[in-house]
Amino acid sequence: METSYLSEILKAMERGLLNFWWVILPVAFFYVFKLLWFEFVHAYSKWSFLATREYILLEIIPPREIEKGPKLMEPLYWGLAGVLTTYNYWDVMSTGIITPHFSLEIIGEEGKAHFYVRTEKRFKNVIEAQVYAQYPEAQVIEVEDYVKNFPKVVPNKNWDLWGSDWVFVMPDAYPIKTYEKFEEDITGRMIDPMGGIVEAMGGLGPGQHLWLQYIVEPLHETWKKEEINLIKKLAGRPLDEKKGIVGHLSDVVGNVPKGMREAVQFSTKKEEEVAPLEFRLTPGEREILKAVEDNLGLNHFKTKIRMIYIGRKDGFNKSNVSSLSGAFKQFNDLNLNNFKPNDRSKTYANYFFKDTRVAFRKRLIYERYKKRKMDGVNITLSVRELATLFHFPDMDVKTPSVTRIDSRRGTAPNNLPMQ
Repeated sequence: METSYLSEILKAMERGLLNFWWVILPVAFFYVFKLLWFEFVHAYSKWSFLATREYILLEIIPPREIEKGPKLMEPLYWGLAGVLTTYNYWDVMSTGIITPHFSLEIIGEEGKAHFYVRTEKRFKNVIEAQVYAQYPEAQVIEVEDYVKNFPKVVPNKNWDLWGSDWVFVMPDAYPIKTYEKFEEDITGRMIDPMGGIVEAMGGLGPGQHLWLQYIVEPLHETWKKEEINLIKKLAGRPLDEKKGIVGHLSDVVGNVPKGMREAVQFSTKKEEEVAPLEFRLTPGEREILKAVEDNLGLNHFKTKIRMIYIGRKDGFNKSNVSSLSGAFKQFNDLNLNNFKPNDRSKTYANYFFKDTRVAFRKRLIYERYKKRKMDGVNITLSVRELATLFHFPDMDVKTPSVTRIDSRRGTAPNNLPMQ
């Protein structure tokens, strides 16, 4: 009986396809053509658009006395989020226009730490305005890109490198350990997390360099819609199921045979009484839920984190990698989110042709770093998380590796002669 019902359905579908193929196939081919053609046009137009952009590198030399910690950097990232513009589908596909992105870089150069921002030239005034607004004594200088001082291809007979992208262990909505948690128990003073990073860079010898790169792109608030179910899951609420047209059609088609052989049944399940949220969650679960909600209440950036150690072979020492990686892991919160190297980008290989594959991975990540590419896995960071990861060390960080402004910047006298 069941087999006859199924055969009748299949025969009906076959008759429909034979009678209306002239409607169905052109529509299907149109969507395939549209997908392939627009992807080609978009790829070419994006390449053409990027070729017209002029990028510059700005070095930021922090003042000698910074007393207010990483929180000062949050308004700077709010300012960067202001460049976000909404483009329509046709503009994106035909012109290749993309959301502007910035590269925030901390560079260890033979024992000296430098802070850079790579940006489109048209946003130079935006960077300067945001930096001077929070750090009036700082200095912003346009400099030549430091990567031009290194060989075009690494590794080679004189140079070697180690590198990896960094990704999250948990979903992006879970925050990392941010600056307000770096506090000493006895005195209540903040322990600047940047101290460990610049100390690792300060221990480099001649010909050795550590590069830490954050490529950030501001996001629209719509990305958070995907995280709403996470909050509902943590709170024990029912999740939203977005099936779409295809999902609903599959439900209908899948239930047709069942409906033909069985009577329609209505659900008689009664809703169970649910205890208040504060009684259903443990103290730890409440803290996690609050941390996730607070994190989603901030502006966010799509982010690529990349770390490279590059140096001359005669002094190459992988313990420098361990020093920086260890300093970087201080941002991990085992109850919330943690960083880990991305295995697809990490410069290692197992089993067959190890040396060849490792050399290929090293060349690949080196090229992506120089071109500031965001390909591969990206993560999402809030302005608070970015302020924790990229800020200028406060006055308690005494390491000589950080170049600082020696004298205060003064305003011009009022009685200068007019030209």
